[in-house]
Amino acid sequence: MDNQPNPPDSPGTVPAEAAPPQYPQQPPAYPTGPAQQAPPPSYPAPAGPPAYPGPGAQAPPPAYPQPPAQHAAPPPPPTAQPRIPPQPTAPPPLDPHHISTEQRRVYLKARQRHTDATSLGTLVSYLPHFLASLAVVGLLSLLLPGNGLLSLLAVLAWLLSGLLVFHGPTESVIARRLLRLRPPTPEESARLEPVWREVAARAGIDAHTYTLWIEENDDLNAVAAAGHIVGVTTCALNRLPNGELAAILAHELGHHVGGHAWASLLGYWYALPGRLAYRVMHLITRTALRVIMFFAFYGAGTVALFFALFLLPVVIIVGAIAYATISSLYGLPLLALLAPYALAYIGRRSELRADDHAAALGFAPMLASVLHKFQQADDAARHQAALAARQAGRKPLKQRRIAKLLATHPDHPTRLNRLKPWLQPQPPR
Repeated sequence: MDNQPNPPDSPGTVPAEAAPPQYPQQPPAYPTGPAQQAPPPSYPAPAGPPAYPGPGAQAPPPAYPQPPAQHAAPPPPPTAQPRIPPQPTAPPPLDPHHISTEQRRVYLKARQRHTDATSLGTLVSYLPHFLASLAVVGLLSLLLPGNGLLSLLAVLAWLLSGLLVFHGPTESVIARRLLRLRPPTPEESARLEPVWREVAARAGIDAHTYTLWIEENDDLNAVAAAGHIVGVTTCALNRLPNGELAAILAHELGHHVGGHAWASLLGYWYALPGRLAYRVMHLITRTALRVIMFFAFYGAGTVALFFALFLLPVVIIVGAIAYATISSLYGLPLLALLAPYALAYIGRRSELRADDHAAALGFAPMLASVLHKFQQADDAARHQAALAARQAGRKPLKQRRIAKLLATHPDHPTRLNRLKPWLQPQPPR
């Protein structure tokens, strides 16, 4: 019990065995206040971003290694882009020969067609053919039984048949069978009819008086026939601007207004019997000559016998018909030999008059453009023909003078030269 140390409240007592260590009586002095605190340890400053060249330098950016192609990550799936409405685009520029086809008030002329000098010339030129046809019909009518009344009725019926040229259903048959035309489709009518109404309005003509037809053809062309037929090719309808299409329609309308179309068809109709008779007589004569040349190889006796038995009666009948026709009509049918040249000349004049009609309606520039296209097509065709002739070792064929005399249309330079006054700028009124 005696070895236990003294309690802490008795610091003056020391154990007997050893003295305790001496501690300082005052506590250690610690720094007080911010001025006496020791500075914090200095750490190295963090490294800044790498220095890149300035905007004036051209050094490339640092190259980073690319991952291998075989381990490339698949591209992200495409995301649906918002649909942007189409922006309105400007309409394409109109053709220089485009015309307006808006409907407007139309003033119709009191006299919508007439018979000009070329129409009268056509009828006069067909007169020899008409007389020859009248003789043929009269001779054939004599073969009818009776006391001559039926013959007279047959001749009168043939004379009145010319009125069918102006009959609507008959015109449809002519357009389909003779001219190989067809009615336009709805799409073709939507393009053709507004242009035709504009042409008719400028001319003061009722557009419904005439019927429009389509010809399946790859040429730029149009046709006017009978009393009310106006046809245009599919090539002209699909390839020409509406102004140039209106120009060729105005040209065909000029044929109708001047009476060229009905006069030509009427003359052709009344000349048909005479032409058929001429072809029959020509065929018989050629056959007789060929038979004579065939039997000439067997000797003169055989030829004379065959001629006497078979051919002589035929020649006598044909000669009698020709003599009766010429003598009864005072030789006028012989003028039919000159009629093709007269009809060709009148046809060329009628084309120029139709050009004048189209130019007077304001279509002279459009018509001149169409004629230039015609001329280019003809030049290309002549060039191809000349090239083919040279490759075959032949000389290019030149147009004979007789072919020019029989041409029913004037050449394109002549038609363009006639349009020059209409193409000059008009002085202000």
